[in-house]
Amino acid sequence: PDLPGKCLFWTVLGRCQFGVMCRYYNSHPKVKAEEAPAPLVCPKVENGSAGATTAETVDLDKLSRDALLALRLPLPAPKSIEEDKNFLPKPLQGKLRKRDTHNFFPRSEKRLKDMGVKSGKHSKPNEKFAKKAEEEGQSNGGIEKGDTEVAPATMRERKKVDFSNKLYLSPLTTVGNLPYRRICKTYGADITCGEMAMATNILQGQASEWALLRRHPSEDLFGVQIAGSYPDTIARASELISRELDVDFIDINMGCPIDLLCNKGGGAALLQRPQKIKQLARCVSPVLDIPLTLKMRKGYWDGKDVVHEFIDEVSSWGVSALTLHGRTREQRYTRTADWDYIQKVAAKAGGLNVIGNGDIYNFEEYNDHVRKGNLSTVMIGRAALIKPWIFTEIKEQRHYDISASERLDMMKIYCTNGIEHWGSDDMGIETTRRYLLEWLSFLHRYVPVGLMEVLPQKMGLAPPAYYGRSDLETLLASGDVKDWIKISEMLLGPTPSTFSFVPKHKSYSYRIVGENWGPKLNTEDIGEQNG
Repeated sequence: PDLPGKCLFWTVLGRCQFGVMCRYYNSHPKVKAEEAPAPLVCPKVENGSAGATTAETVDLDKLSRDALLALRLPLPAPKSIEEDKNFLPKPLQGKLRKRDTHNFFPRSEKRLKDMGVKSGKHSKPNEKFAKKAEEEGQSNGGIEKGDTEVAPATMRERKKVDFSNKLYLSPLTTVGNLPYRRICKTYGADITCGEMAMATNILQGQASEWALLRRHPSEDLFGVQIAGSYPDTIARASELISRELDVDFIDINMGCPIDLLCNKGGGAALLQRPQKIKQLARCVSPVLDIPLTLKMRKGYWDGKDVVHEFIDEVSSWGVSALTLHGRTREQRYTRTADWDYIQKVAAKAGGLNVIGNGDIYNFEEYNDHVRKGNLSTVMIGRAALIKPWIFTEIKEQRHYDISASERLDMMKIYCTNGIEHWGSDDMGIETTRRYLLEWLSFLHRYVPVGLMEVLPQKMGLAPPAYYGRSDLETLLASGDVKDWIKISEMLLGPTPSTFSFVPKHKSYSYRIVGENWGPKLNTEDIGEQNG
């Protein structure tokens, strides 16, 4: 059935590229009655009809749980639709897939040769196309042969990024997508970064990997994060991104703890080989016209911190900033972050920008860490998933007692962003739903300021079971996946009959027990977010 409300594409652009596949097709103009799908009819609830015509006038904070779950809320239409940036051009994708990349990376080739680094099988061009290009005396991608001389081994003047006192949203796998980053921008995030992308997949032209590099026009200071273990692939991927896309900096992930990456020598596994980190940075930095940053943990094994041993050299490698997470790979996300170690490393960094990361959950903690003078700023990750308005709290230096209806409005805007990004057809709606549910696996952990006896709340402190100030607030605190799905149905309509959902990130999840639908702690697995 059609969803309530109006198609945002028709409302803003006067057209909808999804046609009859649009889930808001009934709102398209000049649709004959016999052609229009049946609209979604909302059942009656105790405060009157919960349909689109009355839902906006009902005080959601006064509705019962049953009345809330019966609602089908229309989504707000944006004032304008701005096209995303950093699409992968089809001709470029074709060349990358065929490895038709002879003379495609002139700066990287020269730098790798100067450094004595051999190219692996993952980044070598197809010999057939290389021979053909040599015979024709041409290069690929519109790059003239003379451009092979523009990559000197010495550092060039490049664009500079000022990280000082800017609020930095961490690159977050799965949940840190473009619609979510737009929400954080509205709450005051200054710097945003795309989800971690694999360098090898970028060089292979995988559309799903390039999608992680998309940028919304509202992201005025935006970087991308790539990961890998081979200097040649990371150098080539970085040069390609710097040349083809609109980004302000490139970050190399050296802290991700997931086994899939570490077992291949990437992510946090690089911390076991400091010389490899140096080689990577020195290979990548000279091929870029934008800043290079690194993100890492304090070490791989507990009790074997390593970053302090080489931090004074990092700026000489051509690195503009280093983000340090105050945990080891072995810790993952258990125990508290070691901010004493972060401050110790920052004090030895000289002129290098050091960005602290780990467990920042309120403006008091931000003040404590930044005002010591060693750090340029902090990067905020899980706290921004649980309460994106943390950026507002820091800038306004207050605890924001956001209401349940305001939080639901935030989710409605997120769904609008998701439909704008992924589409208004079935696939776009269900993609938006899946990522909304992933986000709800974090959002439900928020404890309203007005219910707390002691402030501020700490990241590692799990709340006891509680009832909110309204049934809506209690519903939003539920850790039951079934309730998350029901919340998604309020915004995106019924789920398909075959629908099922298991959170990818279980970080301190909660569950419902019996008839009591307040949250109860489930201390199972801790989700793996970006390092």
